Amino acid sequence: MLALLKTIREAIVNWWSEFTLQTKLLAAATLVVSLVMSGLTFWAVNTIQQDARLNDTRFGRDLGLLLAANVAPLIADHNLTEVAQFSQRFYSSTSSVRYMLYADETGKIYFGLPFWEPEVETSLTIERRIELPEDYAADAEKPMVRQHRSPDGEVTDVFVPITTDGKYLGVLAIGINPNPAAVISTNFTRDVTIAVFISIWVMVILGGVINALTITKPIKELLVGVKQIAAGNFKQQIDLPLGGELGELILNFNEMAERLERYEEQNIEELTAEKAKLETLVSTIADGAVLIDNSMQVILVNPTAQRIFGWEGAKVVGENVLHHLPSTVEMEITRPLYEMAAGECESAEFRILLNQPIKRTIRILLTTVVNQVNQQRESIKGIAITVQDITREVELNEAKNQFISNVSHELRTPLSAIKYVIETLHDYGEELSTQERKEFLVTVNHETDRLTRLVNDVLDLSKLESGRSYNFDGVDLAQAIEQTVRTYQLNARDKAIKLIQEVAPSLPLVVGNYDLLLQVLANLVGNALKFTNAGGKVALRAYQIVPKSNSIDHQIPQVRVEISDTGIGIAPEDQEAIFDRFFRVENRVHTLEGTGLGLSIVRNIMEKHHSKMHLVSEVGIGTTFWFDLVVFDEEASHVKK
Repeated sequence: MLALLKTIREAIVNWWSEFTLQTKLLAAATLVVSLVMSGLTFWAVNTIQQDARLNDTRFGRDLGLLLAANVAPLIADHNLTEVAQFSQRFYSSTSSVRYMLYADETGKIYFGLPFWEPEVETSLTIERRIELPEDYAADAEKPMVRQHRSPDGEVTDVFVPITTDGKYLGVLAIGINPNPAAVISTNFTRDVTIAVFISIWVMVILGGVINALTITKPIKELLVGVKQIAAGNFKQQIDLPLGGELGELILNFNEMAERLERYEEQNIEELTAEKAKLETLVSTIADGAVLIDNSMQVILVNPTAQRIFGWEGAKVVGENVLHHLPSTVEMEITRPLYEMAAGECESAEFRILLNQPIKRTIRILLTTVVNQVNQQRESIKGIAITVQDITREVELNEAKNQFISNVSHELRTPLSAIKYVIETLHDYGEELSTQERKEFLVTVNHETDRLTRLVNDVLDLSKLESGRSYNFDGVDLAQAIEQTVRTYQLNARDKAIKLIQEVAPSLPLVVGNYDLLLQVLANLVGNALKFTNAGGKVALRAYQIVPKSNSIDHQIPQVRVEISDTGIGIAPEDQEAIFDRFFRVENRVHTLEGTGLGLSIVRNIMEKHHSKMHLVSEVGIGTTFWFDLVVFDEEASHVKK
């Protein structure tokens, strides 16, 4: 026997000596890890059990106190039937309670679940009692808790005294089942730990044997091959007569070496193509883009940035970007660029007014380009400069502010007049004559009408510019012109102005919106009457024309509408701005009133009809406004724009 043990010992020593130092260290590390894991697991199991026991104790104590408080009055009244019903309902509604026992002052059980005294006495003829400490009745203030083991786990026994008005009536014993989840978790953790511990050692032992017998040599050959590949020798091949997974690994290694060799030949060409794609992508970006390194040298610049900064034809790549930027830009971004290169900030934004090469407003965004060295550290590789031309945006904001300012000014004038008149009537109404009060009320009415016209014009203009959709259909211009003439006939007669309509016979329908076109005619005729002196003429004409389109073989029939007057005319310097908001000729002549929005509304309506307003005017001679509308195609029933 001793000889056999000695032989086994020598075999183990020889077998262990064949392992390399790395393998021995791996085995030692595995032993330490497995022991630590086992210790942690058993500590966790013990902690889970303690937590579960503590939770069961708390739950049982609280539950016992709650039940004792509910049944104490019933027991004091000897209403055991209600106690039984209440206990049965509670016991049936939960699976956490294992049993419920009620005992009198001597400890004799007179009711319990899942059994009770009559059945016990009938089946076993045994008197059941609860063994309590002798001084329990005298000190029956707090529940007493114990545990006992069962096939299902550790059961918590809670003994709660039943008292009412300071009188001890007996004891309530409740058994709390162990938490199934805690029991399962404990058992599962213990089983898994044992399985993992055994599996680790089985795997380590088998791995050591396989490593010593079959893997060491191929691994060494592969190691040599990988070193050759890392050194750039892609012609490296491994020739070992092995099958299975190692043979497949060697075969794949040889294929990898061949593919790397082919890839090396194509690498430069592909990188060049990718660079060309990147440059093409950057060149098509609408915003300007400039990429610089940490020393402010330009690496890449797209055509948009060249156009904005006036770099066309200049060689800026490889140069210091600060030497080529406009002076206003250089002053703003020099310090932030150096701060970003030093890692003091990650981004910055500027709005700058440029005067060269052309006047424009630009927004410059600076963003660092970082290289992720590792999870904790990043290195700054450069800075990306994005340049956006926001000239149009600034102009729109200025136009909006100007519009608000003009509206406020126009509203203030009639409101001030109305307020002044009302204050006068309020303070001096009794001192004023009837004629004076009437004149004041006429002024208020006049200014109110003026305010109403201004508000209506602003609302109409806002509605037109809001992108609202209008229904376009066939419109009878002759009817619209006749309605406009009827509307302004009395006004023209009062001013001794002759209002004429000249509509060609059989005038075709045009594509348009009747209400919008009626508003155009009303604005233009109203302006013509306003600026025409007594004895003058205002004429509305409509006739068909056939202008040439861009296509040689196709002509678009149209109808032209003209509104002519023999009024004061419009000076050439005013004709450029006549359609702008709040521009009025009376601003220069100081004779007539108006909101200054009528022609702006007309221009917007014509844009909705895909047409333009034209005018011919001469000071002292008169003015003619005209526009063209497309003839309606009867085959198209409805057009929405």
